[in-house]
Amino acid sequence: MGILDFLRGKPDQIEALDLSWLEVDMHSHLIPGIDDGSKSMEESLELIKRLSSYGLQKIITTPHIMSEYYKNTPEIISMGLEDLRKAVKAEGISIEIEAAAEYYMDEIFLEKIKDGKSLLTFGENYILVETGFINKPQMLLETMFQLEMAGYKPILAHPERYQYLLADKGLLEDLVDRNILFQVNLLSLTGFYSKPVKDFAESLLERDLVKFLGTDCHNVRYLDMLETLPKHKSYSQIKQVSWMNTSL
Repeated sequence: MGILDFLRGKPDQIEALDLSWLEVDMHSHLIPGIDDGSKSMEESLELIKRLSSYGLQKIITTPHIMSEYYKNTPEIISMGLEDLRKAVKAEGISIEIEAAAEYYMDEIFLEKIKDGKSLLTFGENYILVETGFINKPQMLLETMFQLEMAGYKPILAHPERYQYLLADKGLLEDLVDRNILFQVNLLSLTGFYSKPVKDFAESLLERDLVKFLGTDCHNVRYLDMLETLPKHKSYSQIKQVSWMNTSL
């Protein structure tokens, strides 16, 4: 070590990321080529290797289903999952892989529910849903009601990222009163999206409103940032919570 290195001091070492306490990641985009996530099987395998190295035992990957952009079907996702499982096995990666979907909330999705169309779920009939980030969907509460009437248990993906929800405290309380399940992205706790998103995520955690955590992994950049999570104050806190992920 040179004198300048001594005077500067050694850089702080970040604790290695450990997600073994979470056991299951229930939000990611790892089936290659069908949405805005992984673009190739090689990329998917690299991401899954890294996720496995964090101590996860199972991945439930959730491709987007959006009527205007990602017109995935249960059949498309099932075929993609089969190919992914074969590749993971051939690569010798020891982790369980399942698939569901992340459904975008719009009129077409609402019609699917009302028409009794087959929807992809995981665990005890959980279904992951998302909305646009800026404006509140007019059918938000109606969609949640219809899902529940159809026997589903809706999980609202990354509520901390919805600007309309941050601005409308009354709507947030309506969702809480309805016992809608919230899933926060681990990346939100690193400031990956923005400081307001990070602050909102932390406030939801402090109120014990979050039941699931997910990586929402799309690519290598997501995992590079995720590995900084141990240096944030929320990391030690979330490791002490009993998450519903572990029941999946």
